[in-house]
Order: sequence, then structure tokens, then C-alpha cells
Amino acid sequence: MEKTHDFFVPLSKFSYKTIMQLHFTGVIIAICTFLVIGFFHPLVIKVEYHSGTRYWWVFLLLGLASLIGAFFVADVFWSAIIGVVGASLLWSIGELFAQKRRVEKGWFPMNPKRKDEYNR
Repeated sequence: MEKTHDFFVPLSKFSYKTIMQLHFTGVIIAICTFLVIGFFHPLVIKVEYHSGTRYWWVFLLLGLASLIGAFFVADVFWSAIIGVVGASLLWSIGELFAQKRRVEKGWFPMNPKRKDEYNR
């Protein structure tokens, strides 16, 4: 019987059987992480444009709730995804304030309804 607990599968042992035994969870988590980050980037821009930085605390509460919730999910895949969402929500707080600075520098459009909130 072959050992199945090797960290890497030697190239000489690759066959259809070993390919069917590969674990894709890490790659799928990486793709999901990429998609979550890709979702939050425009979300931060939209939130800052429409409401400024006043809702940063929503990102904080949702981020903390997600991170805490990840502890209680038994499935590794979903726990990781919830953790990535929580970390992205917390990271978005800083990005929300950075987005405000980018708008003040003129790198992004300013919401004309909220002109008085910017230091220009």
C-alpha cells in the first residue's frame, strides 16, 4: 500500500489515480479570496462616494462578526472563506479613509452633494 501522507507527490508517481487524489481546496480558497478582494475594492469606492466614511463602524461590526463566526464553522473551506471576508471587511475600514484622501487629491470623483466633507 502506498503512503498517502507525503507532503508532495513525486513526479515519478503521477498518474490518473494520483491526479484524482489531488486536493483542490487550497486553490479554490485562493480563487475565492481573490474574488472577495475584487468585490470589496469597488464596494469601498461606492460607499465612500455615496456616504463618506461615516459607516466605517458597519465594516468593523461585520468584520468582527465574520471572524468570530469563522471559529464556529466546522468545515475548513467555509471557515476560511468567512475568515477571509471578515479580514477583508476590517481591511476595508482603512481603505475607506484612504479612499477619502484619494478623492481629496483628485484621483477619484467627488460626490458633489458632499463637497463640504472634503479638505480641498
